[in-house]
Amino acid sequence: MAIYDAIGTTYAGTRRPDPRIGALITAALGDARSVVNVGAGAGSYEPPQTVVAVEPSAVMIGQRPAGAAPVVRARAEALPLAGDAADAVMALLTVHHWTDLEAGIAELRRVARRRIVVLTWDPLVFRGFWLVSEYLPEAAAFDEARAVPVDRLTELLGGARVTPVPVPHDCTDGFGAAFWRRPEAYLEPAVRSGISMLAQFGEEAVRPGLDRLAADLESGRWHERHADLLERADFDAGYRLLVADR
Repeated sequence: MAIYDAIGTTYAGTRRPDPRIGALITAALGDARSVVNVGAGAGSYEPPQTVVAVEPSAVMIGQRPAGAAPVVRARAEALPLAGDAADAVMALLTVHHWTDLEAGIAELRRVARRRIVVLTWDPLVFRGFWLVSEYLPEAAAFDEARAVPVDRLTELLGGARVTPVPVPHDCTDGFGAAFWRRPEAYLEPAVRSGISMLAQFGEEAVRPGLDRLAADLESGRWHERHADLLERADFDAGYRLLVADR
């Protein structure tokens, strides 16, 4: 069973594309006239020139909107596509779920004629994010065990331009660090269900840390400790966009 068959049932409700992040992805794709979306999920950030989406989870496929690109149920490590199938291939917040990273990246390189775009995160930066460093270090350790170092990805891609992706304070895409200025959101089960790090680590394991966060919010300690964040419009939590030209 694909991971998101178990944890992705409410994904479309909490992981709505953020237009500012979407603009960065659109710019990274450049003038590509055809795109393959690998690990496509419910179709977030999928551009109109997408010719096919690839996704292993039936639950996620079922949440794709009407009119979305055709989708095939398959894994990144064995794309059912011919070589040079599209101008560009994109893989957004998905490589950490692959069972064979080298095979998956090799498939992206085989299918892309001109460009590969990967959205990921730098675990060295993310470990400093207050949620994991102060409240959920065990979840951070779990996440780092599956995270892919940016330099390793760059090497496998044969070189890539790496661009930071700042997270807006009102980000509409509820990924791991999206609520850096809205800490109370992490106390909501629906929000946590859309964050794979928390959903896979499990409610029982994260409960002690979340109880500490709730207490710090009630007492005002969190706001005292992170007053500097409340004035910021965006935040670098380590998300990175890699663009590799073929």
